[in-house]
Amino acid sequence: MNGRLLILTAPLALSLLSAPAANAATPKHESEGTFKRWRAGATAITYQPELVPQGARATVTAEKTGAGVRVELLATGLIPGRAYGAHVHTSPCGKDPAAAGPHYQHRLDPAAGPGRPSVDPAYANPRNEVWLDFTADRNGVGRSVSAQDWMFDLKRAPWSLVLHAEHTHTGPGEAGTAGARLACLTRDALPA
Repeated sequence: MNGRLLILTAPLALSLLSAPAANAATPKHESEGTFKRWRAGATAITYQPELVPQGARATVTAEKTGAGVRVELLATGLIPGRAYGAHVHTSPCGKDPAAAGPHYQHRLDPAAGPGRPSVDPAYANPRNEVWLDFTADRNGVGRSVSAQDWMFDLKRAPWSLVLHAEHTHTGPGEAGTAGARLACLTRDALPA
């Protein structure tokens, strides 16, 4: 049985952190305290409104599959024809773009740490992280899917999706980098 792990939906073009919508669905989970399904509203913040215009929105879904996890991004209201990078990050969004922390990694890069993001292609790659790069179509819509053969570790579950200024680089010393952080979408807390 496939179960949704998380759904994030919120306007991206907010100048300050906003509270979740009052009608956001309440978190849900199934049997034995094992996290299988979660739905909730999300908060969002834009750091560069000239690249993520007022009215832009994003929806992120993560779904358990037989092989692992499938993460899908749908973004609307963006600049037509513009390339964007997008990754799942470890921490909630904040006023400082760095608050979302590094990319979520299935296998953690031992050389990375606070202030030292992983740039080793052995760890910073689309098989070990969730990369959702896209180019917005002529209507400003971008879609991307990342299918992994692993599940999120719920003891260190990801907290946010960050939209970046460019597609993700892959070379040694720059792997995983994608330019400035343009916008960030934070999920609600997981159920206890």
